[in-house]
Formats: sequence, C-alpha cells, structure tokens
Amino acid sequence: MKPQQRADQHYVSQVPNSYGKPPPGLRRRMFDVIFEADTPAGRRFDIALVFAIMLSILVVVLDSVPGLHSEYGKTLNLVEWGFTVLFSIEYLARVICVQRPWRYATGFYGVIDLLAVLPTYFSLLVPGSNLFLDIRILRLLRVFRIFKLTLYIEEYTRLGEALSASRRKIMVFLSVVLMAILILGTVMYVVEGPQNGYTSIPVAMYWATVTMTTVGYGDITPHTHLGKAIASFMMLMGWGILAVPTGIVTAELSARRADRRHGAARILAARDCPSCGSSGHEASSRFCKDCGAAF
Repeated sequence: MKPQQRADQHYVSQVPNSYGKPPPGLRRRMFDVIFEADTPAGRRFDIALVFAIMLSILVVVLDSVPGLHSEYGKTLNLVEWGFTVLFSIEYLARVICVQRPWRYATGFYGVIDLLAVLPTYFSLLVPGSNLFLDIRILRLLRVFRIFKLTLYIEEYTRLGEALSASRRKIMVFLSVVLMAILILGTVMYVVEGPQNGYTSIPVAMYWATVTMTTVGYGDITPHTHLGKAIASFMMLMGWGILAVPTGIVTAELSARRADRRHGAARILAARDCPSCGSSGHEASSRFCKDCGAAF
C-alpha cells in the first residue's frame, strides 16, 4: 500500500454508511447521483446544488435591501419559491433513496436540509421568517465532499483533535478568567457604585468581561481615580489573557503535526521482507515481523 493511500484512510468517508445503500434499481441510481461524489453525475449534481444554495442566499440578501425589495420584491419572492420547491424535491429524493430515511432525517445534514426549506413555508404563516434562509450556508459544508479538498479536511481534523485534547486546559483557563471577572466586577461595584452605572454585580461583571476582552463598548465607564486604575490594570491583563488559549491550541497543533510527520516518515522509510514479501517494516527493523527472516 502506498503512503498516500494510507494517509487517505484518515479522511471521512464520502458516503455516510449509516444511511444504507439501496439494492440495484431506480433508488440505487438516485443514491449514486445524490450521495456519491465520485461519479461524474454525482459530481455535477453536487456542484449544481452548491451553486443553487449560493444563489438562493444571494436572493435573500438582495431582498433585504429596501430599494431592491420595493422594486424587485415580487420577482425575488418568486425566485425564492423556485429555490424552495427545488430544495424540497431534493430533500424528498434523499429521504426516498436511502435505506434508513429516519437516520438521515435526524442526522446533521438531514436537519439542515429540512431547515433550508421550512422558513419559506413558515413565511406564509409568520411574515419575516424567510430571513432565516441564511441557514442554507451551512449546507455548503458539502463542498468538502464535492471537490475532495483533502488538505483542508485534514487540517480541519487536526484542529478538532487539538481542541479536543486542549479542552481540559481551556476549561481551567476559563474558570480562572471567570473568577477574575467575578472578583474585579464586585470590586468595581463597590468602588464605583450605582451612581456611576454599576447598578449591580452582574452589570459590573458585564463591564469586566468587556474590559478584559479589550472590546470596550463605552456604555459603562469608571469615574473615580481608583476605578480608572483598576480598569487600566484589567485592560493590560486582557492582552495576556487573549494569548493563552491561542498558545494552548497552537501547542497541541504543533505536537500533532510533528506526530503525523514522524508517522509519515516511518511509512516512507518502510520496506518489504525479501523472503515472504511482507510489508510495513520500519527502516530500523532487522527481522521480518511475520516470518522472522533477517534483513
């Protein structure tokens, strides 16, 4: 097996096996077109679907502009209903062509596909709900399945693994930050008081959060000299706080990148046994792991 082939095993399968592939027939042909991106027809279908999603989002965005809505509102609404009917047919086709439709309907993509069409129908009952059609942007995640962006999928997987491995450190860090916000917010409530806008401890904690994250809305500001000194300290401390989670995740990413690099190097240096032809031996191996022959 080539190193590239072994590396591909780390990527997510393009076809969700949990949905169930139907037996040969019309449903099987529909399944191959709708869910299989490896076939020419499936690739064309997915690319057309992505363009339809992007155009439908553009229609919603343009319809939110008052000038365009007043002049082309009826046309945009008609186009949006066309997209809704198209996505409704696509959703029903996905449900019909899989062996386990309920598993698809309750899965992530099934829920997103359903939410892509419901807002337009809801707009008949509740005016304005069609603005939630922007949720269709989530369906663009299928682009990873269409164009085989294995490099980006691998990086996405690495980031997810790094975040998962760092979750305990990040949770401890966040708990320390929350304690600092609680303590400093309470201090500011005592120092400034309701007369300066710090009407309660939760309000003071809101101000502390905004200050420590260096956002600074300016809706609440300290007026006393001591309060300004505390605020200055919190602003300076916020710079260091923002760098901590970035460093934690970056360290995990670097460690996993090094592990993968060393693993790939071991695969590239692997050799076959001259006696039995068994593969998968590292360059430092002196005997075959299967037949015991010396190298």
